[in-house]
Amino acid sequence: MSLFGERHLMSRTASLSRKTSESAIELTLNLDGTGKSNISTTVPFFDHLLTAFSKHSLIDLDIKATGDTHIDVHHTVEDTAIVLGQAIKQALGDKAGIGRYGDATVPLDEALVRAVVDVSGRPYLVHTGEPTGFEYHLIGGHFTGSLVRHVFEAITLNAGITVHINVLDGRDAHHIAETEFKAFARALRKAVEPDARVVGVPSTKGAL
Repeated sequence: MSLFGERHLMSRTASLSRKTSESAIELTLNLDGTGKSNISTTVPFFDHLLTAFSKHSLIDLDIKATGDTHIDVHHTVEDTAIVLGQAIKQALGDKAGIGRYGDATVPLDEALVRAVVDVSGRPYLVHTGEPTGFEYHLIGGHFTGSLVRHVFEAITLNAGITVHINVLDGRDAHHIAETEFKAFARALRKAVEPDARVVGVPSTKGAL
């Protein structure tokens, strides 16, 4: 069996939980899945976004989250994103054999988003292009546009990755948010995929 085959058979999974006075999160993921998901955060539009993320990243994802949504959905959304980032980092392990970089440009009707991911070990987010007022738009009755960037901040910080997301075009807030998640998913999928020609960690430093 090739070194690539041996690496690919290693489990790249994580199961994590987080409980605070504001929320309770249980999350399991498999980086080498087929995009199956079972998601319930009690925030319907966030469920929709995470389902799209799972489908297009091919990461199997199970999430059960509850929280003080009678106050605001912010805590539940943020804490779920924190755990998702931590789980991605844990499942990646030492990052040996991965491609490291990924990019994708994804349309959804009038919306167009480009995402670039570097599994760098250095958390950094560049997030640009959302139209003026997007952050105040209420999507699905619960989810404000400002939470989109906040989710990516939490994932980036806790996964230890570099992410650039640029909204190139878009008018409908639902379309823009969904396309951001789909583009990020597609870019992350490429970045975490094993590459048969990569020996060890893809960095001249020898660590990521």
